[in-house]
Amino acid sequence: MSIQKVDVLYTAVATAENGRDGRVASDDGNLDVVVNPPKAMGGSGTGTNPEQLFAAGYSACFQSALSLVARQAKADVTGSTVTAKVGIGKLENGGFGLEVELQASIPNVDEATARQLLEKAHEVCPYSNATRGNITVDLSVA
Repeated sequence: MSIQKVDVLYTAVATAENGRDGRVASDDGNLDVVVNPPKAMGGSGTGTNPEQLFAAGYSACFQSALSLVARQAKADVTGSTVTAKVGIGKLENGGFGLEVELQASIPNVDEATARQLLEKAHEVCPYSNATRGNITVDLSVA
């Protein structure tokens, strides 16, 4: 698999202090959050965590990709939502890995059309392109 060259339009910059039990902030000050491990992983669960931040970014990006492909297909995705569920767990060979489920609710189209739109969005979404072949990403219609 070859690495694609990107014509960069924007670069986000964030800095973490103390990893999963600290703070993450963007260079422009728009993001500044406390991060803590979730209770399920032995943490306090009082702050957000990297998986929630990834889920937020992926769901927002995928929603935009869905809107793009819907416009091209002349499909109405008004009122649609995308929920990203990001799981973290131990890999068989050691270390940790992620898996994602993207669940979309698209009230103004039938299920077959919704599935087609999800598949097309999955082809253009930058997060999907970044994770393809690396982690399991399941698509579902709510």
